[in-house]
Amino acid sequence: MTEILLTVSASELCLTESITEEMILAAVESGVAEPVEGEDLVNWVFDSTSVHWLKKAIRLHQDLEIDWVAVAMVIDLLQQKESLQRENQYIRQQLKRFL
Repeated sequence: MTEILLTVSASELCLTESITEEMILAAVESGVAEPVEGEDLVNWVFDSTSVHWLKKAIRLHQDLEIDWVAVAMVIDLLQQKESLQRENQYIRQQLKRFL
């Protein structure tokens, strides 16, 4: 099975999402998103998962006017929540097999 990886460059993100390079840089520096390619902002490429969290982080930063450290903490908690929900769903499915 071939894995398809969708990627978006930083410049494409700026154009399509109406965000600034400074926002992308701040999000990466705070650990919200990690580029899958590139050594600097001009060459950065993000996968779809990073884009998803990057967009959430920017909305949190803009809408709630919280700093990037707090945004990173919120994103981390949201990621943990999603992971726990997936694990819970898996365990429930396994449990149903025995009932």
